[in-house]
Amino acid sequence: MAKTLPPLTWFRAFEAAARNLSFTAAATEIGMTQSAVSQHVKSLENRLGVALFIRKARGLSLTDDGRKLVPQVTSALETLGAASRIFETGPTQNLLTIATSVSVAEWIIAPHLKEFTDRHPHTRLRFLSAIWPDDFHMLHADVEIPFGSHKQFGSRSTLLEPNGLVALKSPAMHGELHTLPLIEAVGTSAGWEGWPEAASYGLKPRIFVDSFDAALNMASHGNGVALVSEVLAHSALVSGQLVRAHDDSCHCEEGYYVRVNEKNAAALQFRDWIFELVHSANTMD
Repeated sequence: MAKTLPPLTWFRAFEAAARNLSFTAAATEIGMTQSAVSQHVKSLENRLGVALFIRKARGLSLTDDGRKLVPQVTSALETLGAASRIFETGPTQNLLTIATSVSVAEWIIAPHLKEFTDRHPHTRLRFLSAIWPDDFHMLHADVEIPFGSHKQFGSRSTLLEPNGLVALKSPAMHGELHTLPLIEAVGTSAGWEGWPEAASYGLKPRIFVDSFDAALNMASHGNGVALVSEVLAHSALVSGQLVRAHDDSCHCEEGYYVRVNEKNAAALQFRDWIFELVHSANTMD
């Protein structure tokens, strides 16, 4: 059986780091944290069985294997970008294009979308799902809901709140937080190490995933306690899929931002509906 390909995000992290010769600069460019870029590159090195960079105190340099890989990865990413652009359809009458984080689509929009379509029966919707902020660079949407920092999106967007991190688990899972398996989504500046009880109990995640959506699904199947953005939690809690594993929450520098084409009336309607939905959930909580 053919060996599966490494994830695309590993190659993106490598390519950006190779151009910038810095994990920090690469992280800023593609919308990840420095630790996430470093982890993705390390994972790629482990998969390929070679070192791609020489880590230095003042930056990075490519190894011979790294230099061999760069042009092939760059060419492949350019080919994928060109292939996706073939299918970009441009403006279509009554079609609202929404590019959103997979987690927002699954845990905020999907459970309540009928409310919006009932209000606006003549608006057709096209959803484009993404995980990483750089995914949005290749998408042309009327509404965008990426996950990232205020530096990346704040000046042009509005934050969905609350954006702290909360611990959720399956109602069938019992035990104190420090005795249960912990699930963490990579790509954020905060994690279980920032939890209020982390120092006391030495909390260490056992399962790592690349999105809050994956963390929530893992938790709903009883695999552990997921640390996720609070704004995603409402539907899971109301439906009974998940319960709070602890009353505390911790701060997160990143969050979900909403930005729209201000000239598109349907985009403004969708933006207002999203904020109304989140505000209503916060009031109920």
